[in-house]
Amino acid sequence: MELHNKTIIITGASSGIGKAAAKLFAREGANLVLAARRTAELENLTAQLKQDGYKASYLAGDVTDKDYAFELVNIANSEFGGVDGAFNNAGIMGENTAIPEMSDENWHQVINVNLTSAFYAAKAQIPAIQKRGGGSLVFTSSFVGYSNGGMPGMGAYAASKAGMIGLAQSMASEHAAENIRINTLLPGGTKTDMAGNDPDIHEFIANLHPIKRMAEPEEIAQAALFLLSDRSTYMTGSPMIVDGAMSTRLI
Repeated sequence: MELHNKTIIITGASSGIGKAAAKLFAREGANLVLAARRTAELENLTAQLKQDGYKASYLAGDVTDKDYAFELVNIANSEFGGVDGAFNNAGIMGENTAIPEMSDENWHQVINVNLTSAFYAAKAQIPAIQKRGGGSLVFTSSFVGYSNGGMPGMGAYAASKAGMIGLAQSMASEHAAENIRINTLLPGGTKTDMAGNDPDIHEFIANLHPIKRMAEPEEIAQAALFLLSDRSTYMTGSPMIVDGAMSTRLI
């Protein structure tokens, strides 16, 4: 099993990519600390995993709260003896509007949820992983933050996701010699709550991709598994693109 007896924190675990990752990582032997805002969804997922014989704990909270990041690490330490990795996946898209019309509140909310939360997660997780002698952090960015072709109305989202890539690359350089790997994962359009449920919108998004379909959350979770596992031991500071060739048509 790729994550046998490794303790992994997953944020945004109540749905979409995070939930798919929780189920996959559990099957691959991980001890899980699950995080999201929605208590009921986290409780149900954790109960399901435990019923299936897997090891998991949860704590609902807000990733923009620095104390929450440290509380998740504390749970990993108390329940499972430490932290080996994290899939920092929580995020929002925010308003789809041009910058002159965008509210200050939207700008700050998107930056805080997508980027400042990554800063807090790293502050809590890196010292814990140092105590283990190494490990892996993965942050969910987006092709929109890498080579988005100037997609309109997504200024705050693009800025937050591009900032995450820069932050991860800087941290990767800082901690590479400590056997700590830090990468970003750049999904394309994925069938999650963020994409909504309108089939016409799904068809539009799918047709933007050369592969002509949206990703299933499980496909993105598989990429995160690779980055967290020992199959990627020489990979750090990388923006790993998993976007159905979307970025190739925009560069």
